[in-house]
Amino acid sequence: MASQGESKWVYSFGAGATEGRADMKNLLGGKGANLAEMANLGLPVPPGFTITTEVCTYFYANGRSYPPELKDQVTAAVARLETAMDASFGDPANPLLVSVRSGARASMPGMMDTVLNLGLNDATAAGLARRSGDARFAYDSYAASSRCTRTWCSTSITTISRRSWTTTSATSPTPSTPT
Repeated sequence: MASQGESKWVYSFGAGATEGRADMKNLLGGKGANLAEMANLGLPVPPGFTITTEVCTYFYANGRSYPPELKDQVTAAVARLETAMDASFGDPANPLLVSVRSGARASMPGMMDTVLNLGLNDATAAGLARRSGDARFAYDSYAASSRCTRTWCSTSITTISRRSWTTTSATSPTPSTPT
């Protein structure tokens, strides 16, 4: 929760802690506002949180940097998820898995991929297999997560690398040769 004078960048929903509403679409994006509203109506929505659309506005208005309060607000939101789900992000014995979805103010189908099962790695997949009693489910989820993450990361890294190379090659001095 944001303290007095601090901007609120993260809104929780589900597990009895819903902070948003359907009429907050400009702030929470379409998915965020609708998930909050479904939770407010008592529908069985898994708990989660929405990072506001204002973070994107801040990012571009402030030299591609994030708001200083964002990290602490996201950390607190993940802690609420861990409590609500009785699982811990990165815990090999009882992993919390999350999905990351884009949600702009206006619908833009196909603009961003969804990252599913964030939190799966070799250790947490083995833990999920033990906990669920279904190794195929766990490793199929891991494979799908890896494919999704690889696709997202390779697209993002290619874009970032092109920007970095253009910026670096245009502004950096040539490295000197040791003598």
